[in-house]
Amino acid sequence: KMVAVEIPKEFGYVIIVNVIGTFFTLFYLGGQVMSARKKYNVQYPIMYATPTIHKNADEFNYVQRGHQNALETYTAYLALSVLGGLKHPIIVAIGGVLWIIGRVLFMEGYKAGPDNRYGKGGGLLWLGVLASLGSAISLTSSLLSA
Repeated sequence: KMVAVEIPKEFGYVIIVNVIGTFFTLFYLGGQVMSARKKYNVQYPIMYATPTIHKNADEFNYVQRGHQNALETYTAYLALSVLGGLKHPIIVAIGGVLWIIGRVLFMEGYKAGPDNRYGKGGGLLWLGVLASLGSAISLTSSLLSA
């Protein structure tokens, strides 16, 4: 049995925030790593600084981890957002704003050390994840019960 899925016009907000906005957020976070490479003299292709080689290894690695953490969860978050946004586009888009703000704050906190990654409000990103996850579960339930 086939189920037709209609794309609501509000899905445009999901595209703007959760697809385009998050892309630029990752671009910004990557720029933070580029600045840290220059500041702490960590050259390519080195992914993480080595304490015995790099004077400010921990400081660089905190910035790198802030970015890498975003990359590790981004594809799942993006998929949840696109699918959940088909049913609850406004909720997902608002969650996307929280994810973006939370990701930037997570990075800012992580720069001060791993114990501070949620200290400046980085936990907001998880509200964004939950909005997309809950919306994707709701869509799944609707599809399976149709």
